[in-house]
Amino acid sequence: MLPTVTHTTTPDCELSQSQFILPDLINDCHYPLRKSTHHHEVSRASDQWLTNIAQLVEPEIRGYIDMDAGAFAAVCYPDADAFHLRVCSDFLNWLFIIDDWMEYDVLDVQRARESCISAFRDPINFDTEQLGAKMCKSFFNRFRETAGPGCTERFIHGSELFFTAVAKQVDDRAKGNVYNLESYITLRRNISGLKICFPLIEFVARIDLPNEVMSHPVVMALEVAANDHVAWSNDILSYKKEESRGDAHWHNIVAVLMHDRGLDLQSAIDYAGQMCKDAIQRFDSNRDILPSWGEEVDRQVVIYIEGLQNWMVGSLHWHFDSPRYFGKDRHAVKRDRVVKLLPK
Repeated sequence: MLPTVTHTTTPDCELSQSQFILPDLINDCHYPLRKSTHHHEVSRASDQWLTNIAQLVEPEIRGYIDMDAGAFAAVCYPDADAFHLRVCSDFLNWLFIIDDWMEYDVLDVQRARESCISAFRDPINFDTEQLGAKMCKSFFNRFRETAGPGCTERFIHGSELFFTAVAKQVDDRAKGNVYNLESYITLRRNISGLKICFPLIEFVARIDLPNEVMSHPVVMALEVAANDHVAWSNDILSYKKEESRGDAHWHNIVAVLMHDRGLDLQSAIDYAGQMCKDAIQRFDSNRDILPSWGEEVDRQVVIYIEGLQNWMVGSLHWHFDSPRYFGKDRHAVKRDRVVKLLPK
């Protein structure tokens, strides 16, 4: 069921502050940070893929190279070998690029959905000149070499949810539909793309969890908690960038909190930070009550849950270390937690 929204024409989230202080997201997230040793070689190869397959050129390609999807993959999938990490890196590059293209109307959402899902369903025989779908064919052919059938279907289903959510967000923005907190959270869980990212945990580990495990309420609650933490911390850390473009309300929980709860900027940041802490507590509480499915399945479940944990801590650190969000100020922001807003 799609979330309901209220209708207005101008989000009520104008700012008076020129800066804000970040929550202590790093120390709040107590999981160990690890990084694949194959990071550098995979990053170089994935950068070349952006030229060969995505056909990006300067200056557009520079932002994605500097973003370093290889580094992102290396901290979210730290146990991946070079082959599997390369697939993850190419996939993450595609996810950022296709999201940007749809957000900035470079590519129609419905056309992107149809071509990319067709590429996932039949990456060998589906023929297309659409660049986003060609990228899908490239990395998904390699994905299918070792991915199990359950993992593959979860990846495709997550992709369908992602494209449906993006289409709704684009439509809501065009119509001036403004989210309340509950409707935004519902949409964010699909638009984050994490329901596509999490099956790659199985892919990297060469496991294929049974449907009875993946549909269990505790496992689903763990996925929701991880999704919420990654998505909401992303919203906090990307607020400066999105607010400067004037469209933060359709992309960011901080702006939604300001409008829906009547909070000032710093209070909304603090509120979102507490939501991230609560998501970690939900994750830990549900991990403590995991049932057993037998020794071998339990071993694989532990790998999957640790993979969710790697995403929570890895994504957080990458947001600070990549220039995508804070540019040359990123190291100071990570140290001091002070974010200065950009002029609109």
